[in-house]
Amino acid sequence: MPSYGGRVPAVAVERLTMLRGQGARAVLVCVYGNRAYEDTLVELEDAAKQAGFRVIAAVAAIAEHSIARQFAAGRPDTQDVKQLSDFARQIQRKLSAEDSTEPTIPGNRPYKKTGGAGMVPKPTKECTKCGACAAECPVQAIDKENPKKVDEKACISCMRCISVCPHSARKVNPVMLAAASLMLKKVCSERKDCQLFL
Repeated sequence: MPSYGGRVPAVAVERLTMLRGQGARAVLVCVYGNRAYEDTLVELEDAAKQAGFRVIAAVAAIAEHSIARQFAAGRPDTQDVKQLSDFARQIQRKLSAEDSTEPTIPGNRPYKKTGGAGMVPKPTKECTKCGACAAECPVQAIDKENPKKVDEKACISCMRCISVCPHSARKVNPVMLAAASLMLKKVCSERKDCQLFL
């Protein structure tokens, strides 16, 4: 699950609660861009339990920041892979021992308030209307018939459309991006490790 502004995207919670876990054991994974995951894991835990899963482990993993990509660039790296592989073995030992204790997951209830409007990528003049962005948008915020049209209210600012565009024809407002990068520099520059809860 991605962490956006320290929370789970609302659409992801909606989709998760449609599942029927029927007591299946679950390992929660949230991915964040080296700033903070804040209440993402506890919100994910609550949604998983509501869907009928039993939480036995959780991970807050680092990946390249989705908006300000200079932060955590190249992550997960070999150090992360080693740490996560070791943790996977610990989870396997817990499962083999039939240990179903729940981990203590940090976060707040009630959860932090969701942030304001995110940054919505827009097409540039290089857009050929190929539709790759519309096909890959996880919330269908981009019109399939006319990919230059974006539903700004549906967009979750995941930046997937930017990463999949074969023509580099989608961008966020450069002034907003520069301001966000400046704000994030203080909290994202120092390397953070993945956090593991067993």
